[in-house]
Amino acid sequence: MPKIARAILSCYDKTGLVDLAKLLQDFHVEMISTSGTLHVLRDAGIEAQSIEDFTGVQEMMDGRVKSLHAKVHAGLLGDRDSKLHVEQMQAFDMHWIDLVVVNLKPLEKLLANPGITTDEVFELTNIGGASLIRSAAKNFRYVSALMNPERYAGFMHELRVHEGEVSFTMRHRLAQDAFDYTAHYDQAIADYLRSTGPPVE
Repeated sequence: MPKIARAILSCYDKTGLVDLAKLLQDFHVEMISTSGTLHVLRDAGIEAQSIEDFTGVQEMMDGRVKSLHAKVHAGLLGDRDSKLHVEQMQAFDMHWIDLVVVNLKPLEKLLANPGITTDEVFELTNIGGASLIRSAAKNFRYVSALMNPERYAGFMHELRVHEGEVSFTMRHRLAQDAFDYTAHYDQAIADYLRSTGPPVE
């Protein structure tokens, strides 16, 4: 089982986040985080690095681009049993990422507002977070994708039992959750567009 050494945390729903992060800290996991989540972690006395410091690139375009970076997605998507992938990671001074704890602002409530505009919907649509979830889930042989705070307790139990590692069964189950989650998110947007028709240019 792969030991979790590095994690990205970026959560709209911060339920249970601090307890999870404290346990990760106990297992000496390096934590990387986006702005809102980073403040919560640091306020709780938990050490975490900003995504900007990790990538070396400042957040840009009003937050639209912050985690969409090769250093992030190579760390999630690389095949750790591939000599080529390992050599490329070393050549570019990149590091594996073993855990993604990400959840998105729920769109259903926003889309239910009859006054919301298409521009507002797409301003609120999350691309970077959804990409983190999908990258982690695609590579579940090595990476855990954790979205639902209701899963935290079981995940934390595994960490304790396996001393900082997570079973293949757990990672497989979390990958199922992840693709269900992003599919539901994308479907909500597609349904909205279908129901409203094209906006006036």
